[in-house]
Amino acid sequence: MSSSQLTDIKAHLAELLRAALASVAPGAAAEIHLERPRDPTHGDFASNLALQIAKALKESPRKIAERLAHELPRSAWVLKAEVAGAGFINFTVAPAAKTAVVHAVLAQGDDYGRGARKPGKTQVEFVSANPTGPLHVGHGRGAAYGASLASLLAFAGHEVCREFYVNDAGRQMDILAVSTWLRYLDSFGEQIPFPPNAYQGDYVRDMAAQIRDAHGDRYLRPAAAVTACIPAPEPDIEAHLDGLIQSGKDLLGEDWHYIHQHALSEQLADCRADLEEYGVHFDCWFSERSLYDTGMVAQAVAELEKRGHLYLQDGAKWFRSTAFGDEKDRVVQRENGLFTYFASDIAYHWNKFERGFTRLVDIWGADHHGYIARVKGALKALELDADALDVALVQFVSLFRGTEKVSMSTRAGSYVTLRELRQEVGNDACRFFYLLRKQDQSLDFDLDLAKSQSNDNPVYYIQYAHARIASVLAQWGGDARALASADLAPLAGERELALAAKLAAFPEMIEAAARDYAPHAVAFWLRDLAAEFHAWYNAERLLVDDEAQKRARLALAVAVRQVIRNGLFILGVSAPESM
Repeated sequence: MSSSQLTDIKAHLAELLRAALASVAPGAAAEIHLERPRDPTHGDFASNLALQIAKALKESPRKIAERLAHELPRSAWVLKAEVAGAGFINFTVAPAAKTAVVHAVLAQGDDYGRGARKPGKTQVEFVSANPTGPLHVGHGRGAAYGASLASLLAFAGHEVCREFYVNDAGRQMDILAVSTWLRYLDSFGEQIPFPPNAYQGDYVRDMAAQIRDAHGDRYLRPAAAVTACIPAPEPDIEAHLDGLIQSGKDLLGEDWHYIHQHALSEQLADCRADLEEYGVHFDCWFSERSLYDTGMVAQAVAELEKRGHLYLQDGAKWFRSTAFGDEKDRVVQRENGLFTYFASDIAYHWNKFERGFTRLVDIWGADHHGYIARVKGALKALELDADALDVALVQFVSLFRGTEKVSMSTRAGSYVTLRELRQEVGNDACRFFYLLRKQDQSLDFDLDLAKSQSNDNPVYYIQYAHARIASVLAQWGGDARALASADLAPLAGERELALAAKLAAFPEMIEAAARDYAPHAVAFWLRDLAAEFHAWYNAERLLVDDEAQKRARLALAVAVRQVIRNGLFILGVSAPESM
């Protein structure tokens, strides 16, 4: 058996089972499944092959399992194969088979655990926050999840494009623009009661000051002129805000575009910088406005109409969304001719297919759950592959300072920004703590724990394992690359073999986590690996006098360090050499 075969014991056991099956039931076909038993006394791997073929062979699974076990080819890498329960075959593999993974890790380095190249192109679209103010801690969770998921999928072998959808068209940007303009007018003494549903944060005043410093009173208009033709704030505050927007557009003319673009550019630049500092990078920043400028929104609506999926009611065009499982039909074009957000969403997803993506992963806030059926319905109506779209919903975050829960409101401006959180607890704790619960479960972010340097802090605990190994290597003073050829025979202790088995499970864990869109599984797995390493480190000396044993233990430690580094890389967390 070659060394490459020995690094994948699971594949080797599957070959042995296939040979036994050919002997016991020639011509029988079955998929070979091998699982790692939760109870280590049940061996290292278990197969249910006998249970799968019992019906076809009209024989009890246990008897078939006994025959299969008897026909298994001999292998130096299998200590024993035992029949258990209703017909499982439990394998216990030889120590050398377990420790062979150490050489594989040291040889492959940063590539250990990477999956084979998979066909197709995957797009992961995440964050996509309206650029109407600083990112808050809720956005931080979506960013951490999306970035980690994209890295996980890429590590598993997928070709991945990371995309931010910039909502630079529509009412929210108009609200930000008018909020900035009203603060600008106020700086000249033209006071207009500031709408409670406009954007309130200090950053709006800052943008107004920038405009005044750059252009003086160019955009100044009398307060009376601004409010002359708009409804009173009560009872309809939204209509009042829309009136202020329209007044700004009428009074400023072409200059309104400058106010709008300045606010957009400032907030988008701040968002980009915040995410870059957070270690979250995008391959594409896609403009919603471009869908209108290229006519794709109008084209999408026209295509739906051509296919008979629209109807006219009260002057508006409605998509017959209920025909595709939605709870009600949806407007795509209002009676005034303006397209809805939903219309641009349809065009955007159509555009994703046009760009050649074969799998779409959208990461949305939990409050967008109702959008899934309508977007998938529109794709079906356009005869696109709706099953290619997967939507992962990210639940809300509750941030706690001691016992105080901090509320967040974007327009009110009274919220904790992602930048503030990062400055307080650090990027690593931010990224890791957001992954401590599955993304579709609500999360309580414990600031005190995130900042603590204790074993209760999972990111500190994992990073400390990495740093501990670096410290041992520094004490040793040798070249870690020389350990790639170390004799691993001295690795015979229970903890050492358990560590090796854990390392061997890393590739299949990556594959499963990628399949389930579950980067949190990587975080939990790393915590378990760190726990096993710390237990071994505390129980055994690594720098023993026996040279062969020392080199073998150091080789195992370096392999652990490498796998921790690979896992932390996926999560966007650093692997420090000292702490």
